[in-house]
Amino acid sequence: MTAPVSPGVATTRSGAPLPLVALPQGELLTVNIDQIPLLKDAIAPGVHIQPLRLDPERGEWVVLGTLAPGSELPLHYHTGPVQVWTIQGRWTYREYPDQVQTAGSYLYEPGGSVHTFYCPEDNTEDTIALAWIEGAAVNFNEDGTFHSALDAVSAQYRTETVSAAQGTGPIPYIHGGAAGVIKS
Repeated sequence: MTAPVSPGVATTRSGAPLPLVALPQGELLTVNIDQIPLLKDAIAPGVHIQPLRLDPERGEWVVLGTLAPGSELPLHYHTGPVQVWTIQGRWTYREYPDQVQTAGSYLYEPGGSVHTFYCPEDNTEDTIALAWIEGAAVNFNEDGTFHSALDAVSAQYRTETVSAAQGTGPIPYIHGGAAGVIKS
């Protein structure tokens, strides 16, 4: 983990000072998807994730999802905006069946969106999507009662518990707070 940093004078590569104070950056915060194990069924049956950034302080979480044909999430409400880039396959919201998301689609959802994520059973491949979520997804049962909530804190908890249960060891992801990379 990277040590906390203090503000200082930023400089050019030749050492000339810039007229501003900044947080020095000693290293890039980067992870490689090839080094992050797939956490199977981490969110729901058939919904597998690879966490890239989990920031409980900012309430942001970025995950790469691999979604099996027929997988579904409960009806949920987003407290903040969500951005989703579909890399492979297709998915839709049950409430918007005519707006199918396919490979190459970029979706922006404003906070307050309510929907039911679904991958059609007739998909011929897994769907892969990158999701950047701010805030929580508040999930509901079909009868409208509370099911669960998922946010950066619970995503971090699930990452740790599912990883331990599946024997994948520590997961390298970028975390919030004193910014750094969790290293295995």
